[in-house]
Amino acid sequence: MKENMTINKFNIRIYGLFLNEENKILISDEFRLGMKMTKFPGGGLEFGEGSIDCLQREAIEEFGQEICDIEHFYTSDFFQQSYYFTDSQLISIYYFFKFKEKIKFPVSEKPFDFFGNIDGAQSFRFLSLQELKLTDFSFPIDRKVAELLISHL
Repeated sequence: MKENMTINKFNIRIYGLFLNEENKILISDEFRLGMKMTKFPGGGLEFGEGSIDCLQREAIEEFGQEICDIEHFYTSDFFQQSYYFTDSQLISIYYFFKFKEKIKFPVSEKPFDFFGNIDGAQSFRFLSLQELKLTDFSFPIDRKVAELLISHL
């Protein structure tokens, strides 16, 4: 924790893990709050929303598609201060899911396949679990999940 910083809130994030038939995991490259980041797709839990409802909403917002077969994989079990909101403790919940239909959104072969550094820019790509590295991800909890994926799948 940063000196003289008081943690007085929770920032709860919900993320989705999609493995395709080639045993590749879907990841998101994004530009947000002045920074390029690579993470699992997902976002923030809203008040009055359950974690699965959040994941379903985020899927519609990010992919434009509905998801199904949602199964819990991991909830963060160590303290992590939120990167952007320094008065908050980050809690992240990860679920496996499937798409109800064949993927219809663009999937790229290269990282950050979007034009310019415009806040909210996003592209998706697949990474092979056999080649997955912790350094592929920008944030500590995503790295922990990548480590669990590598060791368990």
